[in-house]
Amino acid sequence: MTPVATKTSLPRSNSKTATVARLPQTQQNAQQANRRLKALLDFAIVIPTLMLIWPLFMILAIAVKLDSPGPVIHRRRVLGRDGRIFDAFKFRTMYVNGDEILAQHPKLKAELQQNYKLKCDPRITRVGTFLRKFSLDELPQLFNVLAQDMSVIGPRIIAPDEIAKYGQWGQTLLTVMPGLTGLWQVSGRSNTSYDERVNLDMQYIDNWSIFMDIKILLKTIPAVMKGDGAY
Repeated sequence: MTPVATKTSLPRSNSKTATVARLPQTQQNAQQANRRLKALLDFAIVIPTLMLIWPLFMILAIAVKLDSPGPVIHRRRVLGRDGRIFDAFKFRTMYVNGDEILAQHPKLKAELQQNYKLKCDPRITRVGTFLRKFSLDELPQLFNVLAQDMSVIGPRIIAPDEIAKYGQWGQTLLTVMPGLTGLWQVSGRSNTSYDERVNLDMQYIDNWSIFMDIKILLKTIPAVMKGDGAY
């Protein structure tokens, strides 16, 4: 059964719905056509992929379960298009008592609060290290793409409290769905600074085309195989 993400709305002073209502009709039509085209690309990629890799899903699920106690799937509350908050699915890569482990490392905790990433994270399990290196932990997000909470290609997934780091670009980010992969993933991933990640997200939104999505998709495969910047 396909998981269904739980959605809530993030209060915002200026909703995208209000913005779209003020756009010229031709621009609204073009925007809707682009969304339909992007959705078709998503389904064309995800449905065959899920049919092909379901045995890999089973193997990874068993590995996660045997490696450490806890659920196989981790649900992360993230921010989506129009400010909707939903559960993004991932294979669990951390110990269930991760908060307790991190509390023993104040410097790492401070680094996490600043960058939302840790290069040497003591909370990550043995299997989790392997899954993260090759982005296999994100495969369950294919179901988020089927639910159209996410797209195959798009800006980086962020937690609701991260929107403040985008400053004046926050509202722009909320006009599109986050992606399973994107410019950030093929441009160094976690080796980039947070400001660079924001700039890459804005660059994607400003210059989007279906051909750009295909180009990013083709670059994703070698980037994932190399594992550079993944942790």
